[in-house]
Amino acid sequence: MLRTLSLASVIALLPAAAGAQEMTDTELHTKSVEADKAVTALAKTPEIGLADGVQAPAVALLDTSGTTQTFETLAGARGTVVAFVRSADWCPFCKKQLIDLEAAAVPLADAGWTLVAVSYDPVETLAGFKADKGLSYALLSDEGSLAIKAFNLLNTDMKPGSRYEGIPHPAIIFIGADGTIRKTLREEGYKARPAVDLVIETAEGL
Repeated sequence: MLRTLSLASVIALLPAAAGAQEMTDTELHTKSVEADKAVTALAKTPEIGLADGVQAPAVALLDTSGTTQTFETLAGARGTVVAFVRSADWCPFCKKQLIDLEAAAVPLADAGWTLVAVSYDPVETLAGFKADKGLSYALLSDEGSLAIKAFNLLNTDMKPGSRYEGIPHPAIIFIGADGTIRKTLREEGYKARPAVDLVIETAEGL
């Protein structure tokens, strides 16, 4: 939903006309910066995902050993690259993406980023897939889809009670070491996924 900043709100951030002449240039500049930040903060939220620059939601997920993890605890020096996928159980496009992303794990680590993938699959499913495909990076279970919902990625077109309820719109989110969302990569639909080379190039450029 588009949120707009009212004229009254902007004026409130700026010096009152009566006292404006008494303010220094530095004070006026500070007020102007504050107003700009307020406008930016109230910018349009994407229909899917979250806006760049906002603080990433704090979420806890289980890795394939059943240990609770957060994106902060797993982060590299520059942050965490999080691939939200629909399922490592029944989605062939997700399975291919997870396998392809193995080629990005080391280059991302070299660039200071930790690669992880998140799905609504139970721990056992992810553990079996990780072992079978020999993946080196972490697969995290979001059973219940709390993280998927927190990142505004829930696919609401799925029928309640079906096996697909709780899946995300596929996305790759770059969360900086400071906890802010730096960039999100998505493709139209669910069959196409961002190329591995693009994932690496994006991380190296942030």
